[in-house]
Amino acid sequence: QVQVEESGGGLVQAGGSLRLSCMASGLTWLSRYALGWFRQAPGKERELVAVITRNGEGTYYFESVKGRFTISKDNAKNTAYLQMNSLKPEDTAVYSCALDRTYDDATYSLRERDYDYWGLGTQVTVSS
Repeated sequence: QVQVEESGGGLVQAGGSLRLSCMASGLTWLSRYALGWFRQAPGKERELVAVITRNGEGTYYFESVKGRFTISKDNAKNTAYLQMNSLKPEDTAVYSCALDRTYDDATYSLRERDYDYWGLGTQVTVSS
């Protein structure tokens, strides 16, 4: 059974940094999955923040986080990361990671319904 677990959230002041981790267990190879980080703020729809291809060489970022967030993936450790710098109060949300089984190194999806396995999320709160 595949399990996905996020960690690293917390309370930080505006301008600060956090590094989120996403660990996948119960699967043979994380290298077979693209991975997305999503976030949901209170009263808002969940939105895609960043995606990384299964080999870790391709990335996509939501416009509002470009230049501030960096997604990475260590397939040997079955772990992915989201480095978040220059945090803003509007980044406050529950951040979740999700896995998408893909069949080539260039593919990733921007659609939630394509993701097969989800974590429960970790709270990030940015104070002004």
